Amino acid sequence: MTPRDRVLVHFTADLVILTIRGGALHVLLVERANEPFAGLLALPGGFLRGAETVRQAAERELREETGVDPATLHLEQVGVYSAPDRDPRPRRVITCAFLAIAPDLPVPTAGSDARSARWTPVDDLLGGATRLAFDHDQVLADAVEQAREKLRFSTVATVFCEPEFTISDLREVYEAVWGVELDRPNFHRKVTDADGFIIPTDGKRAVPTGRPARLYRAGPADVLDPPMARTARTRPRF
Repeated sequence: MTPRDRVLVHFTADLVILTIRGGALHVLLVERANEPFAGLLALPGGFLRGAETVRQAAERELREETGVDPATLHLEQVGVYSAPDRDPRPRRVITCAFLAIAPDLPVPTAGSDARSARWTPVDDLLGGATRLAFDHDQVLADAVEQAREKLRFSTVATVFCEPEFTISDLREVYEAVWGVELDRPNFHRKVTDADGFIIPTDGKRAVPTGRPARLYRAGPADVLDPPMARTARTRPRF
C-alpha cells in the first residue's frame, strides 16, 4: 500500500430511536442546523470523542438527545455504513448505526447542532416523499426491519411496554411495529403459551367495558420458540 492509497477516516455513531406514541411506531429525528443538509431531517448522532468506543458514543448521543439512561433501553447495532459518497464533506465519514427501543418516551430536546427534535411516524417516512439527510433513509429502513424481525424471534416486544401490561398492550406493540391487525384470540393464545415470555401478576386494570384485564410482566425468556407469525388478520394498515 502506498501513502496515496491510505484514507483518513472519521467515525460517527447514529441512532434509530423507536418508540410507540398514540398506537403508532415513531422515530426520533432532528432538524439539522448546520451544513451539510442544513434544514433537512436526520437521525440523531455525532462523532466519536476522545477515547470513546463507537458504542459509548451511541450511548452518549442517546442520553443527550432523549435524557434517558441507555442502561434502561434495548440498544443494539444495526450496521456500518461506509459508501464513499454518503457524506458530502471532504473528509471520509463512516457511521455505525444503533437501534434503541423504548416505551413512550417524552418530547425530546434538540442538541446544540440541531434546530429542533421531534417524533415522526415511521409510516410517514418509509416509502414516502420525505428525504432524510445523508443515507439515513436506508439506515432507518434497515433498523425498522431489524426491529420487526426481532419481534418474531425474541421477547423484545415487552421492552416497548411499561413494567406491567395487558395482553392488549402487548398486541398493540406488535401491530404498531409490524403495521398489521392481528387476530386477538390467536395472539392471546400464542403469547400465553410461549414459555417464559410473559408472567401474570396479581394486578388487574379496569377497562371501559367488560371485566378488568389481567396484568403481566416480562418473563425470563429471551427467545421465542416457535417464533411469532408476522401475519395480518386483515389487510395491512400500511
